[in-house]
Amino acid sequence: MKIIITGAYAIGTHLARLLSRNQEEITIIDDDQDRLDKIGADYDLLTLCGSPSSLKTLREAGTANADLFIAVSPDENENINSCILAHALHAKKTVAKVNDAEYVEEDVRQFYKDLGVDVLIYPEILAAKEINNGLKMSWVRQRWDVHGGALVMLAIKLRDNCKILNQPLKDLCGPDDPYHIVAIKRGRETIIPGGNDELHCFDLAYFMTTKQYIPYIREITGKTGYVDVRNVMFMGGGMTAVRALQSMPEYMHAKIIEVDPDRCEELNQLIEDKTLVIEGDARDTALLEDEGIKNTQAFVALTGNAETNILACLTAKRLGVRKTVADVENLDYVSMAESLDIGTIINKKAIAASRIYQVMLDADVLNVTFLMSANADVAEFVAKEDSKVTKMTVRDLRLPQDVTIGGLVRGDKGMLVNGNTQIEAGDHVVVFCHGVNMKVLERFFNSPRKIEAIGRDLLNRLSL
Repeated sequence: MKIIITGAYAIGTHLARLLSRNQEEITIIDDDQDRLDKIGADYDLLTLCGSPSSLKTLREAGTANADLFIAVSPDENENINSCILAHALHAKKTVAKVNDAEYVEEDVRQFYKDLGVDVLIYPEILAAKEINNGLKMSWVRQRWDVHGGALVMLAIKLRDNCKILNQPLKDLCGPDDPYHIVAIKRGRETIIPGGNDELHCFDLAYFMTTKQYIPYIREITGKTGYVDVRNVMFMGGGMTAVRALQSMPEYMHAKIIEVDPDRCEELNQLIEDKTLVIEGDARDTALLEDEGIKNTQAFVALTGNAETNILACLTAKRLGVRKTVADVENLDYVSMAESLDIGTIINKKAIAASRIYQVMLDADVLNVTFLMSANADVAEFVAKEDSKVTKMTVRDLRLPQDVTIGGLVRGDKGMLVNGNTQIEAGDHVVVFCHGVNMKVLERFFNSPRKIEAIGRDLLNRLSL
């Protein structure tokens, strides 16, 4: 697959990292040679210095033969314009990052699609959705729903009061049990577990279950002492915080602490009256105590500085807040934040890159999430008629190592999967993989005709 990325900034760099492991043909365009030199030294790709809005540059990059054109510079107008030009040059599919919620409205999306921009990505809304999903369950690090919760993935940090520690998973997750452990993060190691693996104290375990068994998962993992989130304190009044507040459940009440007085005035115009805007520094312990941190169940740090967010979450934890969320955009700090047991970590570029990564897959994939803590991917594939997964049981599929099927949704019913499960056409299947090119999985879910068409297209390109 030929992929062109414009903008060697944070999202472009992260995308290059994700896509280069798939051995795709990648070209990245930027008008700053220093940024290109850095990314070119780190990843196996081509670089081109020039303006993404220049027809000459786009032609030189081979846009006419591009399967996917991705525009992720900080300038949304440049992203949209370059996608329109790429479409005119016959790029097969285009993606643009935008910075305004207006673009996610359905009529606006369709307007730009007609112009040649196939997909519009607004990272702040994606991050806000993930934040609110996490706040709904104070005892969970991450939650991922399939079909409105028919199937649910829960990432849970295990403590010594967990009832299922140090036992082989084959004794815990049998065919009739209401959950499966689909991944384990232990220190720096990610494990796609087998029957002889065990859960240990301080593991981050990824459970797949159905909605009715969430209380049971909470009980066996020792999380019943966590109170539900009612009061939330935000630090930093950027657009991610605004989007999170605008979509927050009605039963939650929020305060937002912002150090910039001018931004405080803007926030008072942007958010509802029920949210109190406070001017100050949320790292100030006295201020937090004055504003009722003792009665707050969740603290969300969303400033533009990763160190500040990590420090603020540590302060909030020391003051008794159990649920903390930190925006850590610098990937170098993610492992440090995890070692400090910060809680939920949000990274907008990783979230946006996951959504773009979904676009490049040829199979019918409805959702892809990069599990940053586990360095693993989880995707929702739709099984096609006559596809390989519909012709044999799961145990006979011979899936690649470090790949596991967590569950499926048939109609509106969520089901867990075991070796005897027979997947049917139309099933929505949740697949976990660690260190595996997700495109390898397409041959399991695509119809034979689709696979043959992809092969012919590849041969045609090789012959050109």
